[in-house]
Amino acid sequence: MEALKKIVLAIDTLFESVALIGLASMIIIVITQVMTRKLLNFVFFWSEEMTLLLLVWFAFMGMAIGFREHLHLGVDSFTEFLPAKVNLVLDKIIGISIFGFGVYLIYYGWDFTVMMHESTLAATKLPNSTLYVVMPVTGIMTCAYSALQVAGFDTRRHKGNEVEMGGAMGGGE
Repeated sequence: MEALKKIVLAIDTLFESVALIGLASMIIIVITQVMTRKLLNFVFFWSEEMTLLLLVWFAFMGMAIGFREHLHLGVDSFTEFLPAKVNLVLDKIIGISIFGFGVYLIYYGWDFTVMMHESTLAATKLPNSTLYVVMPVTGIMTCAYSALQVAGFDTRRHKGNEVEMGGAMGGGE
């Protein structure tokens, strides 16, 4: 059991690291693009395409990490008046719904990936599927996080993410 936990944690760490490296790369590319355009009147032909690719990857991976950290939107102004048992059932329904969304991403994301594999991106000549393969990857991670949450595990790796907003706790708790 301990070995499985280490493997899952390593996969999760890799997933988060790829997202952060993608964000840092995107920032560096955009800064370089702006500076070369303004100072040298030159733009790298691949910079806009890579920025778009990294933005899509970061957005999808960030969505899964947001589910892991319970950062999805929650409307507590209604549920705070309900009994704790009802809120527990609602949390399970939300977790199952998130799992269903993950399955959707896996199924249709894989379809898009396969469908777009034959065409290429204009500047980098990478397969168009590079843009879409993040969907099933995100779907797998979303399903894993939501299954663990429905089973009662706390998937948050960064505690203290709840943000106090107008008296109601954010984070879907």
